[in-house]
Amino acid sequence: MKKVTPRELRLAPFSILDEQWALLVAGSRRPNPMTVSWGGLGTLWNRPVATVYVRPTRFTFTLLEAEPCFTLNFLPERFRAALDLCGSTSGRDSDKWQATGLGRIPGETVPVPRVAEAELALECRVLATLDLDPERFLDRSVDELYPRKDYPRVFLGEVTTVWAADRFIPSGA
Repeated sequence: MKKVTPRELRLAPFSILDEQWALLVAGSRRPNPMTVSWGGLGTLWNRPVATVYVRPTRFTFTLLEAEPCFTLNFLPERFRAALDLCGSTSGRDSDKWQATGLGRIPGETVPVPRVAEAELALECRVLATLDLDPERFLDRSVDELYPRKDYPRVFLGEVTTVWAADRFIPSGA
């Protein structure tokens, strides 16, 4: 992978998270990978940002609150089983790194590691958080996604470093 700027990336923003999924890693002392499939990539306050949504019931939520930075790691399809495990097992009770066999690479601009097997990794520091308020849902059917009323917190992370495989970089970049 190469270190590139966010503007050099070429990807399908409406499918990369929804279809490919990613591992959000938070915490430097005991980093925890958590599968995410909701989020976004864009620009806010003239900065490149990655937006992720984490419910307060998740172990990763606690880690993000204690240390506001994360990495967002996109893995090739052959790691789908690792993504499944990281999305269905709590890091409170298990070591997902050991269970999946995934490796870690130290972050360059954040104290959180990135996933060695990733083909795209974003290092991010949290700029702001927002809590989703169900009273503000204009489409009331969205509330049905939260039977336990555990609405996520939105973490807006400035992308500080990007590591990308060739398929995410146009030739010549």
